[in-house]
Amino acid sequence: MIILDTGAVKALAAGHEALSLLAANMARTPGEQLRIPALCLMQAEADEERAHQQVLAYSSVAVDPLETMAASTVGTMMRDGYGGPDTCHALYCALPRAEFTGMSILLTEHESAYPPGVVTVDINSPGMLGFH
Repeated sequence: MIILDTGAVKALAAGHEALSLLAANMARTPGEQLRIPALCLMQAEADEERAHQQVLAYSSVAVDPLETMAASTVGTMMRDGYGGPDTCHALYCALPRAEFTGMSILLTEHESAYPPGVVTVDINSPGMLGFH
């Protein structure tokens, strides 16, 4: 599962070349989706007007809702100092889940915002998806 945090959502909305290519390619792959935690979409929209329109236009993008267990876990993560609501929701989405097999990859502009053990990829790294 590939997850976009707030920075990655804003970058995709702004036309980030590698993320746009990833979203377009995933749209052609049955069953593959880019997951956006609801609180990351909320924060991106608060920061950049109409960001939601740009990212939700991709058929490969799905929003991960903030359901009951997610809300309580995200609140606990915030209280424990793991970051703000959007960062903690992205972290929650990256945790292992029964409905997703394999390892989650969190695409971000700020790898240091996440604790060790979370697989993060800097969207601006030179090798992101083969772009040099």
